Amino acid sequence: MNFTFEVTRKTRIIFNSFLEEYTLEQLTKIPAGFSNSIFWNIKHVVVTQQLLVYGLSGLPMQLSEDEIGAYKKGSSPEGTKVTQNDVMLLKKQLFTTLEKTEEDFKQGLFKKYNPYTVSTNTTLSNVNEALEFNNFHEGVHLGILFGLRRFIT
Repeated sequence: MNFTFEVTRKTRIIFNSFLEEYTLEQLTKIPAGFSNSIFWNIKHVVVTQQLLVYGLSGLPMQLSEDEIGAYKKGSSPEGTKVTQNDVMLLKKQLFTTLEKTEEDFKQGLFKKYNPYTVSTNTTLSNVNEALEFNNFHEGVHLGILFGLRRFIT
């Protein structure tokens, strides 16, 4: 699983570069034809990783219920006020959640897993599959960010 964690880490470094490169206004802009912002996409991948890995393992997540509700699958950025403090928190969460997940994985904390069928109609049966699928999911959202950035400057 070292490779899987390394891929996630590298993807999150790229996500972090978006948070550092763009202004709060740019990070929260929803261009015509898009349903969410750069900030929403990045927060969404952090929330999704927590739900797929911790939530489906029956373990406590590292994010608040408010964060999870605001950025989980099916949520919308409409009405969500994002501040510079939120951006700073997300920059930390990109890495602290990953470090904790890797540590907990190495300690063998993920003993149970509630199977879950994802949007690609693939069923995740264990935490290893969840971590691997998570990389696919984060890659999809990275692609969305590359599209979004052309419309925010």
